Amino acid sequence: MSEADRVMGIDIGGTGVKAALVDTASGELATERVRQPTPQPATPAAVMETIKELRRQLQWRGAVGCGFPGLVKSGRVQRAPNLDPSWIGYDLAGRLETELNAPSVAIGNDADAAGLAEFEFGAGKGVAGTVLVVTLGTGIGSAVFRDGVLLPDTELGHLEMRGKAAEKRAAASIRTSKRLSWKKWGKRLNDYLVHVEYLLGVDLFILGGGVSKRPERFFPHLKDVGCRVEAARLGNGAGIIGAAMFPSRRSTRP
Repeated sequence: MSEADRVMGIDIGGTGVKAALVDTASGELATERVRQPTPQPATPAAVMETIKELRRQLQWRGAVGCGFPGLVKSGRVQRAPNLDPSWIGYDLAGRLETELNAPSVAIGNDADAAGLAEFEFGAGKGVAGTVLVVTLGTGIGSAVFRDGVLLPDTELGHLEMRGKAAEKRAAASIRTSKRLSWKKWGKRLNDYLVHVEYLLGVDLFILGGGVSKRPERFFPHLKDVGCRVEAARLGNGAGIIGAAMFPSRRSTRP
């Protein structure tokens, strides 16, 4: 493993902030994953302190890639639906460079990060056409690829279905909070996938998030989607691995 290929990947989530050093040439974690609960309230200052603690644990002083649960343009946060409102306008790239004393920092959407990892090293490797990585967690994240090119910052979890955002019906968190059976939740997810396939002509869905570890629970209820559906292969490490890929792929977001 070349030291030049190592990047610290950070995955900021609504419930946890995770990080590890990643070998970006192989897509493998070069260290154990470290995690801290997302502070409440999840203000920029509090999350930054959490990231600094993770960096301290990893003893890292090199390049950093960060997956953020919202929209970031030119290093500044534009949307952060599951974090504190004070994130809007926050110079995340600038603060990471300063607080971590990092030589290189790149930021992107967290679902795009997971998508990049799965497309490069997981279930999407070598697949042509339209590939859509769907992350199922607190909400529904999406990463859309066309012949290997990422369309950044899509928010297909906010498509309206039955009068509300799709993620309010079919996110993994809804199955838990509503105490839905796997069958009932699987049918809701199936409706969502059928809707998106119709809109985009998807060739492959890759379903990620924690539930991807138990595909046998809900895959039997995904029927007549219109294309192939596979479980993500990189598990909860996908967001970290993809985030670490951002510094070498700055073209995903100007």
